[in-house]
Amino acid sequence: MRRILKFLKRLGIIVLSLIALFSLAVFLFLQFAPQIGQKPKGADLERISQSPNWKDGKFINLIPTTTASLSAVFSTLGEYMRAVNTSPEDSLEVHFGENKEAIDSLTYVTWYGHSAFLFELEGKKILIDPMLGEYAAPLSFGSKRYPYKKAIPIEDLKDIDAVILSHDHYDHLDYPTIQKIKSEVGHWYTALGVGSHLKRWGIAEDQISELDWWQEIELAGIQLIACPSRHFSGRGLTGQSSTQWASWYIKGQKAKIYFSGDGGYGPHFKEIGERYGAPDFAMLECGQYNKAWSDIHMMPEESVKAGLDLKANLIMPIHWGAFTLAMHEWTDPIERFKAEAKRLNLEMIHPMIGERFAMEKDRPLTEWWID
Repeated sequence: MRRILKFLKRLGIIVLSLIALFSLAVFLFLQFAPQIGQKPKGADLERISQSPNWKDGKFINLIPTTTASLSAVFSTLGEYMRAVNTSPEDSLEVHFGENKEAIDSLTYVTWYGHSAFLFELEGKKILIDPMLGEYAAPLSFGSKRYPYKKAIPIEDLKDIDAVILSHDHYDHLDYPTIQKIKSEVGHWYTALGVGSHLKRWGIAEDQISELDWWQEIELAGIQLIACPSRHFSGRGLTGQSSTQWASWYIKGQKAKIYFSGDGGYGPHFKEIGERYGAPDFAMLECGQYNKAWSDIHMMPEESVKAGLDLKANLIMPIHWGAFTLAMHEWTDPIERFKAEAKRLNLEMIHPMIGERFAMEKDRPLTEWWID
């Protein structure tokens, strides 16, 4: 009996030691791994805390919002186990670099999947949420990008005038991508606090502009406006919502573009449309949703309703086609969005990943996700 008790005691010590070592490893990783970034501190923290959208040490939404919690995650584990067709079986057809037409008066758009875009308008190149990496996570065992038949040509992204960042989640702010493109970027525009991550990654402070909701800044005659969204932020286990999240309105001389970023449905869409006018083109979050976190991600029907509230002339579903971050079938977002847009008689497009098209004249509608 004594031998058994002695063995159990030693086993307990070994288990506790392993737990302690694992906890220490996690702590050190979160403290020092560059991909985690840097939460605002010091003068940066003092500055962003002056925002009217800051309360009790964190940013808040305009209306009461329940963010994703561990309990919500655990409550959906059964759905994860039962989920089917959550990713494509075969590599996806993509069209990177195939249309090099250039007419100065037109606005060209390239979608890289999920929420990453390149806009070429009025002589400027603007990247939005350029998550072009393989994993929507700080480590390689996170959510992996769907296989594309052709790799994203990051090396072709040269002379980028501006990068716009909506918030700091891993599927929107990607450390490997930032490292690959930062020498080619003229200026970075972010929601409040997100610039702290960029400075941690070697980007000069004078290359970064952080905007609060409803603030505007000009880029060579193009107005960049940070607008509200209904979401949250965070890249570690602590410090949730220590940086802000935003949608963006790009108001050029000839084109008006709206990018929703991430977020649940709310009255802000109507207010944005009333303040700045009906956008010519609206990219609307539509993917990675679940009833358990419906306050922070729209259902497809709500995404279309957001386009209706904005009075957008042309809408497109985004936040799908690259990663599985929820339990629905991977084609569910586009199928439901398209059905609802048809029901409400709203003009929409669904370009292929990598397909460069002119916003003013092209209407890409290939149902490329269907086998």
